[in-house]
Amino acid sequence: MSTMTRRDHLALLATGSLAAGFALGGTPAAAQAGRWSAGTDKPRIAVPANATDCHHHIYDARFPPAPAATLRPPDASIEDYRALQRRLGLTRNVVVQPSTYGTDNRLLVESVKAFGPRARGVAMLDANVTPEELRRLDEAGIRGVRFGTRLPGGAPITDLEPVARKIADLGWHIQLVSEGEKIVELREVLERLPVPVVFDHMGHLPEPAGPDHPAFRVIADLIGNRGAWVKLTGAYILSKSGPPFYADRGRLARAYVALAPERLVWGSDWPHPTAPADAKPDDAGLLDLLADWAPDPAVLARILVTNPARLYGF
Repeated sequence: MSTMTRRDHLALLATGSLAAGFALGGTPAAAQAGRWSAGTDKPRIAVPANATDCHHHIYDARFPPAPAATLRPPDASIEDYRALQRRLGLTRNVVVQPSTYGTDNRLLVESVKAFGPRARGVAMLDANVTPEELRRLDEAGIRGVRFGTRLPGGAPITDLEPVARKIADLGWHIQLVSEGEKIVELREVLERLPVPVVFDHMGHLPEPAGPDHPAFRVIADLIGNRGAWVKLTGAYILSKSGPPFYADRGRLARAYVALAPERLVWGSDWPHPTAPADAKPDDAGLLDLLADWAPDPAVLARILVTNPARLYGF
């Protein structure tokens, strides 16, 4: 891969997307593609051993949504995800608590247990969480707490600092899903947290600004001074250029790779809860984007294997 040009990588992606489109046309392969993901092909990149999907969700109607939650997608089960995991050739995964269930982490804990020792979780908690509950969650494989400003249902952002102080001794992190403008507003709060911050979906920096947005410098400073991390996830969410290449988000992803490849992880964001049912992205195509974003095999292995092992304790 290291001898390929960027044009070669984009040609590789295009070939994969065309094959996926043909499969969706009604062939037997389409029937076996699994739920909530377009396409049927496996990734075209060489996926290293112990590669990790660091961001996906599980949904189950057995568990009621939080009263304030507005994002209420249909069921996306453990078995559904396992089918995708086999297709992508991934062996480790991180289940992230969605805003749908707020601070009720029962499904999260159940899911991490079902996936086994190769799985970890990121919970949602408020400032009332007890030391006993934190110990129980730590033993269950939880390694971080998610806060957000984009979707209702979770704990208020005012609980961010109290929760961070409570989890510091556990070696956990705060995961933040927030608009770029809000990241700029929260800079002083984030700088004084006693734990690292993980920015999901590349910090939600809007297009067309991308890496020219002021939040990019805030995130860069937090990486350099406070050990922050970035998830190379959700390319489809804010892209204006669209599939299969999401070229605008690729510009942002490459800026992060150039800045600090040792502080990046990748995730699918399956089952893509904010995307309409008829417009789900191809998860193999999303994984193949790394061929363009991080064409050096050593960097790719770092993003998919080494960095997740450090962040989540695999």
